[in-house]
Amino acid sequence: MSALRQPYYELSAEAMQGLLATKAALERGPLGKALVELLYLRVSQVNGCAYCLEKHSESLREEGVPQIKLDSLAGWRVSRHFDAREKAALAWAESLSEIASSHAADDDYRPLEAHFSPREISDLTIAVALMSGLNRLAIGMRL
Repeated sequence: MSALRQPYYELSAEAMQGLLATKAALERGPLGKALVELLYLRVSQVNGCAYCLEKHSESLREEGVPQIKLDSLAGWRVSRHFDAREKAALAWAESLSEIASSHAADDDYRPLEAHFSPREISDLTIAVALMSGLNRLAIGMRL
């Protein structure tokens, strides 16, 4: 990739602090850091953000997630390495990441209710929105 277009972390420091505070709050929340990072990694795969792929893969390894699970993430729907709860979250993450075509379909939302509280569903949705935004910053500014 080419050189950084704008040092947005410096130029928009206050706004970036808000995004980073949201990220920290989600990781401390009821979903747990590992699931949040798994969502971040999948959203980054969908969006094609190489910087974020490296960052979140490393973070998941630090959390103790086995490499085989990371290797299987792109094929999570047919992988035995993901449980029903994770699959519901990943389906929602993909649906929101591809919202222009998915329109956040009820078929993607309903399975969440079997595995997550309303607060957790809200946090899942915010995590996907946050990572989508951070992916766009990293890709757009050539991080």
